[in-house]
Amino acid sequence: MSDEEHHFESKADAGASKTYPQQAGTIRKNGYIVIKSRPCKVVEVSTSKTGKHGHAKCHFVAIDIFNGKKLEDIVPSSHNCDVPHVNRTDYQLIDISEDGFVSLLTENGNTKDDLRLPTDENLLSQIKGGFEEGKDLVVTVMSAMGEDQICALKDIGPKN
Repeated sequence: MSDEEHHFESKADAGASKTYPQQAGTIRKNGYIVIKSRPCKVVEVSTSKTGKHGHAKCHFVAIDIFNGKKLEDIVPSSHNCDVPHVNRTDYQLIDISEDGFVSLLTENGNTKDDLRLPTDENLLSQIKGGFEEGKDLVVTVMSAMGEDQICALKDIGPKN
């Protein structure tokens, strides 16, 4: 082919993609989609008929799963959209630090200390209140596209 050398930048991840492609026409309400590089949950989908230029269009209204902002996008239904890999994991709450970070216990017994308390006032007060009362709390952490955030709380009874 050519005599020139090719240099590729290596990224330090496991090679797992943060998103996967899915045809726009197959994405439904309550599914996930990436709009403006943000992972979003679809709240409304409307499809227009094919026009004189051929493509039916899908109009997505979605809410960012981490900051709650409403985003919209219009994509030809035959084109592919990025869909984020969204995972939910439960961790037991060990401690809340004064600077707003939580210490969580993972399944394998390690601690995860890089998560902040949620910004949602209702959830924040439930977590702080339950922790101060000495309850055993399990938080659900939603992660997508390299971001993590506490999204739910379960009370599994008082500490022994």
